[in-house]
Amino acid sequence: MIIYPNSYFPGPTKVPENVLGIAAADFGSADVEPEFLELYNKSVSNLQTLYGTENDVLILTGEGMLALWGGLKSCLKKNDRVLCISTGLFGEGMKPMAESIGCNVRIVEFPYDCSFDDYDVIEQNIKEFRPKMITAVQCETPSGIMNDISIIGQLKKKYGVPLLYVDAVSALGGAPVDVDKNNIDICLGGAQKAISAPPNSCFASVSSAAWEIIEDVKYCGYDSFLDFKNSAKTGYFPYTPSWVNVAQIYQSTMNILDEGLENVFARHAQCSRYVIENLKNKGYRLFPKNDSYSAVTVTAAYIPEGYTWTEWDKHLRERGLVVGGNYGKLAGKVFRIGHMGSQATMQNVERLCGLL
Repeated sequence: MIIYPNSYFPGPTKVPENVLGIAAADFGSADVEPEFLELYNKSVSNLQTLYGTENDVLILTGEGMLALWGGLKSCLKKNDRVLCISTGLFGEGMKPMAESIGCNVRIVEFPYDCSFDDYDVIEQNIKEFRPKMITAVQCETPSGIMNDISIIGQLKKKYGVPLLYVDAVSALGGAPVDVDKNNIDICLGGAQKAISAPPNSCFASVSSAAWEIIEDVKYCGYDSFLDFKNSAKTGYFPYTPSWVNVAQIYQSTMNILDEGLENVFARHAQCSRYVIENLKNKGYRLFPKNDSYSAVTVTAAYIPEGYTWTEWDKHLRERGLVVGGNYGKLAGKVFRIGHMGSQATMQNVERLCGLL
């Protein structure tokens, strides 16, 4: 495999040495050693700070989609009403996921190049449909869009919707999530984005209201949240936990907290502004319709005219630069630059923009 000197893929991100090196340790059995549970709970506490919550946080062994599926299946029954608010591939994808459980799903779709800023439309759908769950994505990685969850949280509370389910995988650790402030019941995260750890772990914050519903649903499966409800207290997990994964999460989150959350958020915002302005000055056409819609962790732009994605990717790799392609409706049209986690430094983005 060729290791490119400048990789700005929007996840998995580059893993810092003090996190990567942990994998070389020969850890004991997480099932029997008390040190593991202590480390697990320290990691949970760190994640609670990143999430902005006092709710329980679960650390699951598996990539981020494990938490997305687990959250839905743990909370939903056949015929439950789910309102999906979509501004992109992942928001849109919640619909078939919930339908596979047998739910009655309504989707409120906004263009891929916009955030969901028509809250009157969303409110009207909540009033009419009366969902059990609202789903939303904070950061749509494929389209580089950041959505404001706060008003969705207010509407959830106003109309007494039991559950607000938010995918914050590409925002957590790079932007404020504010779970408690935004009335989020299930909030999903992944290790491989702004957390800058390997793609071997995912997280979910779970509110007390969500736990009541989870206990009623009683979903049983590898991705079940219910089996983790008391694990942080008892030390009994539904499957053997990966000690090395948790150790890497602990170190990754400590890297963020040692820098200071506000400093980390400011760093991501500064890098995002630099990339956006630099691309515009060079004549690139950004995908988001308005700069205010752009995510602070990833920038999406149209592939320059005259190039296919394969040709553009090859052109950049010849210059030692790797960025992300795209999926679904945006495949072959839009490329993505990941300035998140360890990749979000001014030195990095200046070098990146010099190669574009």
